[in-house]
Amino acid sequence: MLPSDLFLGPPPPLGFGQRANPANPHSSSPSLLRLASLRSTHVFSALGLSLRLRGDCCDLLAMFTTKYFFFVAALAALSFKFLQLTGAQLTDPSEVSALKAIRSRLIEPLAKLDNWEVGDPCTSNWTGVICYNLTLSDGYLHVIELQLFRRNLSGTLAPELGRLSHMKILDFMWNNINGSIPKEIGNITSLKLLLLNGNQLSGSLPEEIGYLPNLDRIQIDQNHISGEIPKSFANLNKTKHFHMNNNSISGQIPAELARLPSLVHFLLDNNNLTGHLPPELYSLPSLLILQLDNNNFNGTSIPDSYANMSKLLKLSLRNCSLQGHVPDFSQIPQLGYLDLSWNNLTGNIPSNKLSNNITNIDLSNNHLNGTIPSNFSGLPNLQKLLLENNSLSGSVPSNIWQNMNFTGNKSLILDFRFNNLTTLSDTLNPPANVTILLTGNLVCANANKLQIGRFCQVQSVQMNDNATNTGTSCTCPTGYDYNPLSPFPCFCAYTLGVEYRLKSPGFSYFQPYYYDFEHYLTHGLRLFLSQLNIISFVWEEGPRLKMELRLFPTIVQYSIQVRFCESETCSLGGTSRILIFLDHMNFLTLSWDTMETMVY
Repeated sequence: MLPSDLFLGPPPPLGFGQRANPANPHSSSPSLLRLASLRSTHVFSALGLSLRLRGDCCDLLAMFTTKYFFFVAALAALSFKFLQLTGAQLTDPSEVSALKAIRSRLIEPLAKLDNWEVGDPCTSNWTGVICYNLTLSDGYLHVIELQLFRRNLSGTLAPELGRLSHMKILDFMWNNINGSIPKEIGNITSLKLLLLNGNQLSGSLPEEIGYLPNLDRIQIDQNHISGEIPKSFANLNKTKHFHMNNNSISGQIPAELARLPSLVHFLLDNNNLTGHLPPELYSLPSLLILQLDNNNFNGTSIPDSYANMSKLLKLSLRNCSLQGHVPDFSQIPQLGYLDLSWNNLTGNIPSNKLSNNITNIDLSNNHLNGTIPSNFSGLPNLQKLLLENNSLSGSVPSNIWQNMNFTGNKSLILDFRFNNLTTLSDTLNPPANVTILLTGNLVCANANKLQIGRFCQVQSVQMNDNATNTGTSCTCPTGYDYNPLSPFPCFCAYTLGVEYRLKSPGFSYFQPYYYDFEHYLTHGLRLFLSQLNIISFVWEEGPRLKMELRLFPTIVQYSIQVRFCESETCSLGGTSRILIFLDHMNFLTLSWDTMETMVY
């Protein structure tokens, strides 16, 4: 007998991880769900009868007097009033027709949306349709979320999406949908999350989206969107996340975007942007990440005003055709990641010390000259200092790793290859976890004499930071996972799988933060450490970090087969609570950007 009461945390509010339940709007009990399903059948039967009565009476109108019309109208009104008094709840008819229009534009080979052909969207649990009883005077249920991510969908997005006027989350992530983004989405004034990334969408960004007053996140990355960023986007006062990377967006970044008071993540890397970097962006009061890699700001410089971005955690302007000097970013107190590589920057490297939070400094492949300043020493969290392919001269520093703790998996790469370094500041005797690369410098002509031959050898700078944990000493029943961290031997359970993708991590290596991450995540989700298993983490191009996690239920009653509960929606207080927490993580002030979180 499987336990069915393994709840972790309080039940979620209706509308976050639960579908509306006509029998009890605050319950997700399987028995009540079945009762609600049975009850809705009777509701539809009653409604069908009233419709048939109206149809029959309309046929009789040709033969009888007008008084029968009023009788029929009164009967229909009484039937509807009866349904309301008996607690029957149905989806707003305009939203039902909108959903059917949306379905007609989609191609779905897996037949997972076949249940959209029968019943009521909210009370019949249409796949991906989540409803919330807003207790409006119309007495109808309304769609609050449309969750159709990774459904192998193709086709196009219907303009009827704009008729789901109470919707807060629109999620079509990771499908194969083409066509343009309907401008009618701009009619959904309640919308908070617009998640369309990972499709084949094209065309320009609708100006109407810029007038959504409650939008928290616009996520359209990895599509084929073209055209310029509408200036109307400067009206998105509540928007925290602009994820528009990996498209074909062109033109100038509108300076008007500097008015956005809530913007936290501004990701526009891998587009066709031109013009100059707006100096006004420094005034964004909440900005944590500015990532504009692989655009063409040809011949322009990095505004000195960017050194005044007081809350910035990450600045990445790699391969942007930038010229001029490197600004002094030492006054940004929490800066953790700086990448200005593959540009045409000139002059000396600023000599003031950067934040102690810095993990990655990449100034490689520019035209910098002068010496390597001493300010790179004593940075306790530094993982990479990349200065290769410049014109730096003078001596090789020998004290950068001072005051660093290399316990555990911490490591440091110092890449000084292909410069004009001629001497050593002192004998090079770094710890085992420090890699120094000197190939292509004049100092390597005396490698044997200086005993630095191992640093002058041609070698790769890449270090393996991927991991997979698939080992098991137990055989679990089909559909169950082994928990190697359980205090009980050979413990198998029915788990929640979480695919977790960091789109703009503020570090180069994850291993040093592995255990801190485990504690942070389990504390936030109110789990024990033994309930989390990090199956794998793999670096992808970007760089981006993809993780696969397993969340195990609490052991209330020991059994070799344990579930969270029988209902798909009550796990961990609702899967939406997991998403909400992960989406707002700010682990170790490194701003783990995590919207691409999927629970399965």
